[in-house]
Amino acid sequence: MSDAAPPKIVIVGAGPAGIRAATTLVSAGLHPVVIDEGHRAGGQIYRRPPAGFVRTPEQLYGSEAAKARALHALFDRLVEEGRLTHCAASSVVAAHAGRLHLLGGGSVQVIGYDRLILATGASDRVVPVPGWQNAGVYSLGAAQIALKAQAVALGRRIVLMGSGPLLTLVGAQLVKAGADVAAVLDTAPWRRQMRGVLGLAARPVVALRGLTLRARLGGRYHAGVTLERIEADAGGVTAICWRDARGRRRLTPCDMVAMGWHLCAETHLADLVGCTFTYDEQWRQWLPRADQLGRAGNGIYLAGDGARLLGADGAEIAGRLAATACLSDLGRPVPSVDTDLRKLARLERFARGLACAFPWPFEMVRALPDAAIVCRCENVTVGALRENVDFGGAEANRVKSLSRVGMGRCQGRYCQLAAVELVAAKAGCTPSAVGRLRGQAPVRPAPIGAFLRDG
Repeated sequence: MSDAAPPKIVIVGAGPAGIRAATTLVSAGLHPVVIDEGHRAGGQIYRRPPAGFVRTPEQLYGSEAAKARALHALFDRLVEEGRLTHCAASSVVAAHAGRLHLLGGGSVQVIGYDRLILATGASDRVVPVPGWQNAGVYSLGAAQIALKAQAVALGRRIVLMGSGPLLTLVGAQLVKAGADVAAVLDTAPWRRQMRGVLGLAARPVVALRGLTLRARLGGRYHAGVTLERIEADAGGVTAICWRDARGRRRLTPCDMVAMGWHLCAETHLADLVGCTFTYDEQWRQWLPRADQLGRAGNGIYLAGDGARLLGADGAEIAGRLAATACLSDLGRPVPSVDTDLRKLARLERFARGLACAFPWPFEMVRALPDAAIVCRCENVTVGALRENVDFGGAEANRVKSLSRVGMGRCQGRYCQLAAVELVAAKAGCTPSAVGRLRGQAPVRPAPIGAFLRDG
């Protein structure tokens, strides 16, 4: 056994989950390969700016600055010491039979693995609003990336809309940076937010921190709003029309809108490597199935928001657990995981509280007018989608083939959940009965030339 080659373990994602997974494996004497789309490790929540950036971690990450510093320093040290291989600015665009197709530097290379840890994170979950296809409309994550990575606000007069902790966080970060935030519009009514109090009590300090950020928004914050449309001219966004909790119509001039309703797990690679999925009724999305430690079968392990939406702290724990499960399956000694499992259970209660307090507004989606765009990539209208349900039946992939919804650049990341709600409403069934769009390679846009090889 001592002469056997060490197993090749690949980690996809260098956010909190991927960094902790890598650290655990390195501590056990293994040399993992870490692949990440960012130029520097940290993920979205701890995204790092370019070298020479003048804003401090305290300005970028607020109360999480110490955690961000520690994770960045830990990963950088392991890279400098040659204890792991970091494939930066690289995307896994396909996976099959123990091999990954890695796009980086303008070409695609194929690397094999014996064990694979997916720490792919999550993307913004958005709701189509009439006019959201116009220039000047972004996701909350995009607004946050621009602020963290380049220290810029994407508009001169900004409106944020959606629901969940990211809405408050990005609003507070923009205000602190000096941006002109005209309004923060939350579709969750106050009474609904109060229903999540029991779950949020699982992390009282975090909940209090969120309330503090909310207080900084002052009169900009409005709960229980109804979003009607985003107005625009040839130059882009000009205003947003909405109704307040009392039903009064409001018009807020702006030149930039950022939207987001919590997160959507990034599951395309999990689909390609054969993971099974379960529909989560509370989150109203399909999530890959794994055991408590992240085992998904066939040498695949899941960690972070790509498996369970538990935030950065949960991602760190999940990354450590996934690596521990991997070591155990390889016959290596592992420490007790009882403490981590207890912490994860508490984070799960908190996350469920968030899902209850800031729900996905499926009723708003189902009430969209026929003229609204549901798929921005392919310019598919709500009316066209509803019409194709009559022809193809209430099955996600049949509707996709007929309407082209989900066939564009984002591969359904931003339109799938809304499309499924619309199909379910039209057919009179549940979203789980409609199913999900199958993941297909390439999971990220890739130039054809990158796949061409000499000979």
